[in-house]
Amino acid sequence: MRAIVKSLEENPEPLELADLPIPEPGFGEILIRVRACGICRTELDEIEGRIRPKLPVIPGHQIVGIVEGSGPGTSRFERGERVGIAWIHSACGECRHCRRGNENLCDQFRGTGCDVDGGYAEYTIVPEDFAYPIPERFSDSQAAPLLCAGAIGYRALGLTGMEDGDTLALYGFGASNHIVLQMAKYKYPSSKIFVFTKRGDDPPARLARELGADWVGATGEAPPEKYDRAIDTTPFGDVIKAALRHLEDGGRLVINNIRKETPIRELEYADCLWGEKEVKSVKNITRRDVREFLQLAAEIPIVPEITEFRLEEANRALLALKRGEYRGAGVLKIAGRSP
Repeated sequence: MRAIVKSLEENPEPLELADLPIPEPGFGEILIRVRACGICRTELDEIEGRIRPKLPVIPGHQIVGIVEGSGPGTSRFERGERVGIAWIHSACGECRHCRRGNENLCDQFRGTGCDVDGGYAEYTIVPEDFAYPIPERFSDSQAAPLLCAGAIGYRALGLTGMEDGDTLALYGFGASNHIVLQMAKYKYPSSKIFVFTKRGDDPPARLARELGADWVGATGEAPPEKYDRAIDTTPFGDVIKAALRHLEDGGRLVINNIRKETPIRELEYADCLWGEKEVKSVKNITRRDVREFLQLAAEIPIVPEITEFRLEEANRALLALKRGEYRGAGVLKIAGRSP
């Protein structure tokens, strides 16, 4: 099979195209012929050293494909069924976090495309208990970003504690927050939504206006009024100070990142934190998040803005993501060959 690999060796391009054997599913696992895989900033974190994946590794964790085969001990999916794979590849199921439904906090959490091979390939394998049926209303490319950008956005929105009538601020307007806006407008119709982008007049800002944001401005700019809840998806540490400065007393900021590219600098207590303000991070995702979000996304329905790339364009696609050269979510289209 063709696969995009981050290897141990230095290479002028961070990822290289390789020809590898099709993986064999083990006990409880299914083999997926990949048709689409979303592009995520987590891949940039892996390439640039902020996250340490197992090496060599096939990145990618927003996977849509067809069940091609199965190992012993499987029964949930039939051959030919369309399924999705998310960031959560597995968890132990036995620790105190797993028993409480917080498998995202499990010490043995394994991330797809990081701790195990992912979906930048024609084939991948996953435990069948960590695969999800995809609603028919979504194409492969539309469904891919729902599996991480959407599902982690769903978790982040829930962690804000938002209620109808609250004002929500979204810092950054890429793959995740452009889905969060659609969710929030559906769930909280009486709420205002403010969007902050790098420049305030860039392509993400125009998309935010098209999707119905109540106000759009540049990060650091003062909004028309303070907001009650905020979600930050940007890679920049200094955004935290800007977000807290305009947060209402008693409000909560949720940071939806695995890593920041730049440090979070000193926060002046009186200016940024005083007033019973809260800061909460998002760590990973649970299967419940994915299942509930896919159902909600089909109900609304969520319409992701997507830009498609070919598998062999993975390096160019990630560079375009880093530079902010497209709106919404990027997706690798993969024409997997039959084994």
